[in-house]
Amino acid sequence: MQKWCTEDWQFELIVTRGKAGHCRLGLEKGDKFVFSYGCPEGICPKTMMTIYTWCEVIRCGGDFTYRGEKERYEINIPCADGCIQFHLKATPINRDENGKPLPNLPRPQD
Repeated sequence: MQKWCTEDWQFELIVTRGKAGHCRLGLEKGDKFVFSYGCPEGICPKTMMTIYTWCEVIRCGGDFTYRGEKERYEINIPCADGCIQFHLKATPINRDENGKPLPNLPRPQD
């Protein structure tokens, strides 16, 4: 695998409410996932579809305050089955001194 895209956002997903017995995968309060683009290991695929949508909102210049959240880059999300509560936080990464994303690496040749 030859990654060429320089990621400019990092996401932290923390379980804020729920017990292992409530979640099919055994997630419980305090479990934490950190990722940029790919699906973190151990996260529910159904829930990741929703989380990915919120990550794209941020990647495209969105802001969670329009959804009633107090912080621009933080949102609370229930899991797809409604048994676990998550807190998603986005952090800009790989930026220059002016805050602009760094350029992508050259694409691999086919």
